[in-house]
Amino acid sequence: MNKTKMNSTLFFFIFLSTCIDICLSDSDNLQDTCPTATTGKQTVFINGFPCKNPNSIVASDFKSSKLSRPGDTDNYLHSSLTHITALDFPGLNTLGLSIARTDLEVNGLMVPHSHPRASEMFFVSTGVVLAGFIDTQTKLFQKTLKPGEVFVFPQGLLHFCINDGFNSAVVFSVLNSQNPGVVKIADECLSLMRP
Repeated sequence: MNKTKMNSTLFFFIFLSTCIDICLSDSDNLQDTCPTATTGKQTVFINGFPCKNPNSIVASDFKSSKLSRPGDTDNYLHSSLTHITALDFPGLNTLGLSIARTDLEVNGLMVPHSHPRASEMFFVSTGVVLAGFIDTQTKLFQKTLKPGEVFVFPQGLLHFCINDGFNSAVVFSVLNSQNPGVVKIADECLSLMRP
């Protein structure tokens, strides 16, 4: 191969890798803030929601109290999940974040599930919680967490948590997607078996 052809080939692959990197990254925001516009019917479907008029943005768009109240744990799992997205909390729009609160009574659990579009950082506020995930090689990674400790669940991997203490537990999670999605394995398997 002559030197000119080799240089052209090398340039092409460098250019291609740069283009792929640019295409695969999230775009930067075009404005400082973009609280969700909750009025009117959405007619354009984008990754996120339409923004409010910048002249009508107020400080309350960036505050939420939805995680301050315990959820209802009076169910067979003895657990409750309160998940906040940009639809519930306008200030999250275009930030690539969603937030959740999990309340676990004694012996409470969150069934194994995954988030196809997000990793999750799991922070124990009160109680003792066993948290874990299973990788694609079926290896189990689990730890018992005390208040103030953090565990992370990689994107798309099956994970769970169980109250491993003698008192109620409260856990807060931050997910790195505005719309992380959730796949509950047990629910999905059972729905396939229904006639």
